[in-house]
Amino acid sequence: MSQSLRASEIFGHPRGLLYIAGTELWDRISFHGMQALLVLYMVEQLLLPGHVEHVVGFAAFRAAIQSVTGPLSTQALAFQIFGLYIGLVYFTPVFGGALGDRVLGRVRTIALGALLMTAGHFCLAFDQSFLLALLFLITGAGCLRGNLQPQVGELYAKDDRRRTTAFQIYGAMINLGAFIAPIVTGQLAKSYSWHFGFAFAGFGMLVGLAIYLSGRPYLPPDPPRTARLAAPPLTREERRIVGYLIALLPIAALFWIAQSQVWNTYNIWVRDHLNLTFGTWTMPVPWLQSLDGLAPFICLPPMLMLWRWQASRDREPNEFTKMAIGCWIFGASTLLLAAASLAAGAHGRASLLWAIAFHFASNIGWLFFAPTTTALVSRAAPHSINATMIGGYSLAVFAGSVISGRLGSLYERWPASEFWLLHAALVSIGGVLVLAFGTLMKPALRQVEPLALPAGAPLTQMLLEEG
Repeated sequence: MSQSLRASEIFGHPRGLLYIAGTELWDRISFHGMQALLVLYMVEQLLLPGHVEHVVGFAAFRAAIQSVTGPLSTQALAFQIFGLYIGLVYFTPVFGGALGDRVLGRVRTIALGALLMTAGHFCLAFDQSFLLALLFLITGAGCLRGNLQPQVGELYAKDDRRRTTAFQIYGAMINLGAFIAPIVTGQLAKSYSWHFGFAFAGFGMLVGLAIYLSGRPYLPPDPPRTARLAAPPLTREERRIVGYLIALLPIAALFWIAQSQVWNTYNIWVRDHLNLTFGTWTMPVPWLQSLDGLAPFICLPPMLMLWRWQASRDREPNEFTKMAIGCWIFGASTLLLAAASLAAGAHGRASLLWAIAFHFASNIGWLFFAPTTTALVSRAAPHSINATMIGGYSLAVFAGSVISGRLGSLYERWPASEFWLLHAALVSIGGVLVLAFGTLMKPALRQVEPLALPAGAPLTQMLLEEG
């Protein structure tokens, strides 16, 4: 870190952190706004007759999807499109990071990403440009996310203890955006139109870009684009560990199938099965998604206290046990959705309390599983390809999102209780497989030197892992 960056501090941190965190806030408002609205928008307007015929290229796009899935109803098609969108948003940062490192530099690539995302939101104002909008949003997110987070670390020296706190601040913006976006965009969509909700996120990305560029004097300079040195070949033991981590991906995907379904079909289930009316006021469906931004903040402190208490007595579960517990808690919470579906009956409405309980319970499962998995990959992967393996873990999220879109077609053919029972079973089976897999992998992990993490690093991992 340069002397000028050291001198430009506020509240004990480089001033550039505020600009990076402010930019990330608007990126997450964009993403979680789309997450809250997209399926509802497609099902209730875009894919209906009178609209879908106007979408440029949609006939060929639908034919390509159905060549893999078979014929899909309008609702099932919406679920599949959403699954592809979420999966690709998690996949493209790998390429965005390479573009920033090797071609354009981080600042230009982040600016490009913000402009592409802005264009994507504004394209959603017209039926004709829907597919172009998704393309802009996916590539823009890849450019922005693949380069924004690395700049946080580049503000600090390697041995600077403030790095952990900095990533916590950065991660807080992720959860704050996840909390704000469904509330604002959901109300705009309900009170005015879907396009107002999308436009809010578009103008927000322009605000984020303005924040980022205004802080450019305080941001770390782009690293020189020097030729990369050839890494030494992996040892036999390292290749074995890499093989284990790759084999873990489809098991981890079982968790992400269930989690992605909460972003996907869940909104339609809420619309169909929950009582959202209070007197003369009806709560917008997307508002429940905001609990996924709030719940981790509330659930995290007692969980950290529990793990610290267990560690002090040498009883803290290992990584695989924590991951399995996370799967089982998430599976149990998904059973609440099945029970609520039964409580609602054929034409009734279940209490909102079922969904509130689900969001808090499922986020406890998420906190057990998602950050622990990332930490495991970070600890076990060989140093020479550590970043690549951590980035490669997003393939589990990608696979889970795409599969969740395919399973979404079952929602209209199965009773809702059976639909959620299937997802509870999948994620619970994932817990069993994780535990069994851990038994196989433990001997290899004993050869890996434990990763020395600074205090608070588990919180950093939790906040930065997407859910």
